[in-house]
Amino acid sequence: MYTCSAGVLHFFFPVFLDDEYEWKGPFYFIQGADPQFGLIKSWAVGDTNNGDDEWKEEIKLTEQAVQAVNKLNPKPKFFVLCGDLIHGMPGSQWRKDQERDLKNVLKNTDQNIPLVFVSGNHDIGNAPTRETIDNYCKSWGDDYFSFWVGGVFFLVLNSQLYFDSSKCPELKQAQDVWLNEQLAVAEKHKCKHIIVFQHIPLFLREPDEDHDYFNLEKSVRQEIMEKFHKAGIKAVFSGHYHRNAGGSYRGLEMVVTSAIGCQLGEDTHGLRVVVVTDEKIVHRYYSLDELSSQGMEKELLDMLAKQI
Repeated sequence: MYTCSAGVLHFFFPVFLDDEYEWKGPFYFIQGADPQFGLIKSWAVGDTNNGDDEWKEEIKLTEQAVQAVNKLNPKPKFFVLCGDLIHGMPGSQWRKDQERDLKNVLKNTDQNIPLVFVSGNHDIGNAPTRETIDNYCKSWGDDYFSFWVGGVFFLVLNSQLYFDSSKCPELKQAQDVWLNEQLAVAEKHKCKHIIVFQHIPLFLREPDEDHDYFNLEKSVRQEIMEKFHKAGIKAVFSGHYHRNAGGSYRGLEMVVTSAIGCQLGEDTHGLRVVVVTDEKIVHRYYSLDELSSQGMEKELLDMLAKQI
């Protein structure tokens, strides 16, 4: 595990360190999704294209999330945000202000807790271009990369390239080639688990459900699910849906995590605690209030205490 600074933020730098190839015992990380500065106001006024000129509520919620993560003991290995960091699409009026304010909140994350960023459709556009992806990378880091933590291999993917790569087909092809190479690396090193982060879920509840805005097209989905299954990937963590959901496909768990920001269902603003043990991956979604006031439950803490 390695961190570096870019401006005010500290995040994973995609390199391999030999000591992280080895399993060292249980650990945990925090997954969040969709802080999406600007959506609460725009959703309330019914104008998701131009109504995102206010995001005070999202600032408060993300501050609460950062404070809750900082208080956790022991500390998580990292804090991953699975896309839609802001609401303003590329080229929109409030985008730079939303990015600035989000970075100002995230810079208060404990310096010993690296941040991992995943690109969402609002970060790079529903049909991304080389330019929108390049601009994202300048602000938040690579749009796809891998890293190791304690014998576990993590893959961060740009799911928008699977949703609509019509304006940059060569970039989708490049990610596909890279992914195959990474899965070969994982096989070579006999990693304990492989875990994927992406913004758009493969599916919400059933692997064969119909395609809509919140999942991937069925033929694309099937190809990815088969590739992941054959590679032994245990879980995919995503956001995008602004509700909690999930299901499984041949031993592959699809985990859909609700938002730090605007809720579109009955869930509360929250974060997911993910514990990685020798044998399994266990996770629970906490409301921000619950995680802030009570921390992790004893059952998860006990799993972390069981060292090899």
